[in-house]
Amino acid sequence: MIRVLFVCLGNICRSPMAEAVFRHEVERQGLADKIEVDSAGTGDWHIGNAPHEGTRNLLDEKKISYDGMKARQVIGEDLSEFDYIIAMDADNLGNLRRMAGYEKTGSIGRLLDFVPDSKVADVPDPYFTGNFDEVYDMVQVGCKNLLDTIIKEKLT
Repeated sequence: MIRVLFVCLGNICRSPMAEAVFRHEVERQGLADKIEVDSAGTGDWHIGNAPHEGTRNLLDEKKISYDGMKARQVIGEDLSEFDYIIAMDADNLGNLRRMAGYEKTGSIGRLLDFVPDSKVADVPDPYFTGNFDEVYDMVQVGCKNLLDTIIKEKLT
């Protein structure tokens, strides 16, 4: 089983959006028995909360399920148990790398690393900007390219 963890700050906007979008595509391609998806935050402010209303509204509009998703915080074991640990921005990437230290971890990177023609490196936080549509567009392309990479690297 290939395990993918999406990470943002509070785990209520970007990372649950990426988890839902990625899971939707994994299921659409018939790979749910090969790829497990989760999300978490580096902060602890929203533990136990459902995704943000803006994320829920957008996912509802796109008919993408987020059933049962609740915010949680990244724990040390996540860094060794997930094959791909995908941060939404440089701050969370740095936090993950500090947490990992010199321990063996899965591949840690940013979602937009998988979008070579992206004009930005970080997915902006719609909690502050309110720009959920723009974030969804970035997440959708990043998730598609990440899944293509995983299929190429691990499933062929």
